[in-house]
Amino acid sequence: MDTIEELKKGAVPRHLAVIMDGNGRWAKQRGKLRVFGHENGVRAVRETVETAAKLGVQNLTLYAFSTENWKRPKIEVDTLMKLLVSSLKKELKTLSDNDIRLNAIGRINTLPDKVHRELKEVMEKTAENSAMTLTLALSYGSREELTSAFKALATKVKNNIISPENIDETIINGHLYTRDLPDVDLLIRTSGECRISNFLLWQIAYAELYFTDVLWPDFGESHLISAIQSYQNRERRFGKTSEQLN
Repeated sequence: MDTIEELKKGAVPRHLAVIMDGNGRWAKQRGKLRVFGHENGVRAVRETVETAAKLGVQNLTLYAFSTENWKRPKIEVDTLMKLLVSSLKKELKTLSDNDIRLNAIGRINTLPDKVHRELKEVMEKTAENSAMTLTLALSYGSREELTSAFKALATKVKNNIISPENIDETIINGHLYTRDLPDVDLLIRTSGECRISNFLLWQIAYAELYFTDVLWPDFGESHLISAIQSYQNRERRFGKTSEQLN
């Protein structure tokens, strides 16, 4: 039986998040500039999106560009922005063919106008798709997200719109960029680095973490399948004991 069909019989993450890391090192190993790695990382994005859709993942969130990435050399940032625009144009058909809705989180208003326009256009054209939501974290930082949420809540408390006693996890969730998304079930990071890098800090409270040495441009269907297999072999207790689960 096909591996994907076998996996679909088990627990498939409702929300899968990926820190796509290793483009620069992949390029350096080949004596190329970092931008060469970013260009080749596009294939990994496409294969990951298509495989996640086949597996029945309902929500896939990709860490595409962090708030800290603006500090990188201008030529690298410019290349990433151009790649984003060209990829959005090229992948619209793939999104439509797979019934995937495009979403974006982060400080979207800080993106270049051309990127913002293209992003908005693809989001509008895929708005009715329902098989999977693909969320791109762009100009995103979790601490900034939380700071923004707490400021909004403080303003509402100050203006007597909400009482401090009524603030709970649900209220906080409602003020995050991810308000329409469930908590992350599985977080994957490529390239061998074992850190979160300011990504979805609130949303991964009980996520399973999966780290792989594979550099992002080399990541493909088989690697995602291995990650899902690892996820399905874990016991998610959410603070309870194994005996309580049984």
